[in-house]
Amino acid sequence: MTDQFVASLLPLFVAVPMLCSGASVVLRRRAVDRLLIIAIPLLVLVAAIALMVYHREEPVLASAVGNFEGGIAIPLVSDTLTAVMLATTGLATAASCWFLTASGEDRLRFVPALALLLMSGVNGALLTGDLFNLFVFVEVMLLPSYALLAATGGWRRLGVGRMFIVVNLVTSAILVMGVGLVYGSAGTVNLAALAGRAGEDPQVALAVTVILLALAIKAGVVPVHGWLPRAYPGTSAGVMALFSALHTKVALYAIFRIYFTTFAPREAAGVTVIAVVMAVVVLATMVLGALGSLGEHRFRGVVAFQMVAGVGHILIGVVIASPAAVAAGLFYLIHHVVTVSSLLMTAGAMEQTYGSGVLGRISGLLHRDRLAAVVVALGLLSLAGFPPMSGLWGKLGLALSVAGSDAGAAEGQGAAPGGPGWYAPVFLVAIVVASVATLVALQRLWGRSFAGEPLRTYRPALTDGTRDRGPEQPLPDGVRIPGRLLAPGVAMIGVSVLLFVFAGTLMPFIETAASGLFETGPYVEAVLGGEAE
Repeated sequence: MTDQFVASLLPLFVAVPMLCSGASVVLRRRAVDRLLIIAIPLLVLVAAIALMVYHREEPVLASAVGNFEGGIAIPLVSDTLTAVMLATTGLATAASCWFLTASGEDRLRFVPALALLLMSGVNGALLTGDLFNLFVFVEVMLLPSYALLAATGGWRRLGVGRMFIVVNLVTSAILVMGVGLVYGSAGTVNLAALAGRAGEDPQVALAVTVILLALAIKAGVVPVHGWLPRAYPGTSAGVMALFSALHTKVALYAIFRIYFTTFAPREAAGVTVIAVVMAVVVLATMVLGALGSLGEHRFRGVVAFQMVAGVGHILIGVVIASPAAVAAGLFYLIHHVVTVSSLLMTAGAMEQTYGSGVLGRISGLLHRDRLAAVVVALGLLSLAGFPPMSGLWGKLGLALSVAGSDAGAAEGQGAAPGGPGWYAPVFLVAIVVASVATLVALQRLWGRSFAGEPLRTYRPALTDGTRDRGPEQPLPDGVRIPGRLLAPGVAMIGVSVLLFVFAGTLMPFIETAASGLFETGPYVEAVLGGEAE
């Protein structure tokens, strides 16, 4: 296969889920819906892994939609970073959709079609090399998300969903204004054409910063994080797992791609304002996200604050701006997607079985549901950074990259904007503080859900076809979490263990993805000069 032929297949990542979404609406057959909602994400996963392997020989592939010239065409671009993200989101989407089928939410009207349309927008956002079309694909992600909130929630969840909708509408307005400012200052919104421009032109830098601000809000960084731990737990567990793996992670990917392409931070000299601001924001996100977990009384609320803390850890790579730090951040992103997905789906299985996700109301499950206890214990160990889980390599990699940047700066070889030596020790302390706060919060979660007094009452689901719960009643001895509900969480925690065992196999791909953010020459050549030849 020629590179041009493979590049011409990139639009299928967007077109196939979108067409299957339409087919789901037209056919309206439950068997077809269940096939599509799981098979299409798995197909994307397999195709993304094939792309990762292909990129070992060809660093960048670009497809010009409409076959226009470079700089004018709407480009879909894939490199190792894009392929890794497509594989990660494909895996998480498949697991979340598996849980939606196990919990019965796929029977709700249009849920399979909406999930596939959401995936189409995600794939487009990961592949696009054009800032305006990044905005378009983000909107393609958001529109089915609003409908999923309505389809899978009751009146209380609809009330919480208003916050999600308002925040994302305002953020989208900021994003499109930033895109307009970029076009007004640079004359283009093609990312390859903007390579290095923000580091040279203050007007372009300001315009790009507006875009980064919008993406930071969508990712849930401090101090604009409050909406995330309030809105996400208000959705169903399956939808929360889907959103946590897609929405915030696409925003983080876009931050990495746009910042490193337009600012070229390794070429900057001296302490820059944006570097200092990013450092403060990332530190606050790590620590306050972890501390926020201590005050939550809901299982999924604790996990939501851990999502915020995870965003801070992932963005360390942006602040340190060295290949090692970016690689560690990307590995942490993959670990976080897998671990949080497992915990959320297991929490959903507990909620559906016992009628509550409030800590204390689901106590004493250690001896009643041992498999669920094992899954949650492994997930908590992963978030805290203990073996044999992927979180150990994630946090260790971040700590080593920060320490390495400090040593490099001391020798005059620092790669980060402004030289990270003066605040690297602060990051090491913040990682430790966040880890300790996370450990305390997770011990509290374990003690109030799996340890403690045996559960004596529960709220069973009504049998009238609604999603409402009946009054509390004595818990029969035979009530257990069904295996079909636990299976997706078990599978994802198994992936976390595999990431721990086979980290050495994955890391070369992640290191290549990280180095591609610093060596933008092949990306620019493929988009502006190579795709039409």
